[in-house]
Amino acid sequence: MNPAPNTPALRSYGSLWRRVPMELGYLLLGYPLALAAFITTVTLASTGLGTIVTFFIGVVVFIGALYVARGFGTLDLRLLEWTGQPEIERPEWRQAKPGFWGWLGSMFGNGHYWLYLLHSMVVNFILTLVTWTIAIVWVSVIANGLSYWIWGRFTRGDGDNWNVAEWLFSASNLSPDALLVWDSIIYFLLSVVFAAVLPFVTRGLVSFHHLVARGLLGAFKSDALRKRVGDLAAAGAAASSAEGHSLRRLERDIHDGPQQRLVRLQMDLAAAERQLDAEPEKARVLIAEAMEQSREALEELRALSRGFAPPILLDRGLVAALESAAVRSAVPTRVTSELPDGTQLPQEIERNAYFVASEALANASKHSSASAVEARVALDGDDLIVTVTDDGVGGATSTDGHGLAGLDQRLLGLGGTLSVDSPVGGPTVVSARIPIR
Repeated sequence: MNPAPNTPALRSYGSLWRRVPMELGYLLLGYPLALAAFITTVTLASTGLGTIVTFFIGVVVFIGALYVARGFGTLDLRLLEWTGQPEIERPEWRQAKPGFWGWLGSMFGNGHYWLYLLHSMVVNFILTLVTWTIAIVWVSVIANGLSYWIWGRFTRGDGDNWNVAEWLFSASNLSPDALLVWDSIIYFLLSVVFAAVLPFVTRGLVSFHHLVARGLLGAFKSDALRKRVGDLAAAGAAASSAEGHSLRRLERDIHDGPQQRLVRLQMDLAAAERQLDAEPEKARVLIAEAMEQSREALEELRALSRGFAPPILLDRGLVAALESAAVRSAVPTRVTSELPDGTQLPQEIERNAYFVASEALANASKHSSASAVEARVALDGDDLIVTVTDDGVGGATSTDGHGLAGLDQRLLGLGGTLSVDSPVGGPTVVSARIPIR
């Protein structure tokens, strides 16, 4: 019984062939593009240096060389991705400081511009010349070997000709037709071997281009660190802003609600005290109104406390707290939990997730004219996803000083993100992604 063919190996070899047209196209186009980049950047750079005595003209022309090198480098990265190579992280090109001098400093002080110029003027030109030559020779051997039996007879003159078959077999007594046949067979076999190896050659050459591009055209590791530091600074500022917004909101809510009721309660009790002996019936009415005022003030204080950390959240967790909020919502609300059984979330994450969901539910009740709302919680890797969807009129936007903007700031302070998809006519989908750490 014959052994089964090595199917995974054949499948892997077939996957190599699927990328050959793109890789071969990249290698064949590489030298003309590299030549254009070389001529353009060398011309601009040399002209800029030659006219540097005029400063303005020389600097502008040399900056043109930097921009052209950046363009050709970016094009090379896109072509490499087109061949199927992994994406290379792009550098940061943002201007560090405002104004002309800030722009000039960001140009000449950014090492990526100089590496892109080096890539266009020297490295890529030499590299593509070598890889383009190898690709041309390889494809030529394949094409010549496959077609030699057609055009071989027309290249033979009447004089002495060197033949592969005659050299291999030392058979000088073979007729010209026999030599043509043997040469055609040998060239055909050679082209088959070259064609079989072609996917490995193109993949290796393109991978070497990718390695060089990653070293010269990719982002520095320090760029990622700098970006991370900037993100942390922004997150800290956002957390401070969100906290200040929450405190101002709490102050406003207390002033407009419980504080006013407590002032009214104090006035009612003072009036009741004055009339207690002279008109006890009126005093009882005032005391009854004061009792009502105290009850309403207590309810408002409880409502305010639920907006930050309701007792049910601390006792029974996020899903139970959301179900409690759904019961209190003015719009019929369904809570869907896709959290695995036994999921334990950090208390701070639960508190912020509840705040985001309850604020989104409040916005839906006040502004969406919705008839149904769904709140969904799920895990996506190391992130908690909280989504509130309503079937209202849509058109929700994040405006400074309003609820959604406050949510965005709060999530940014946690390293999370908020997305709002609310086309006119609905539905509105508010989705928060909160990292768990």
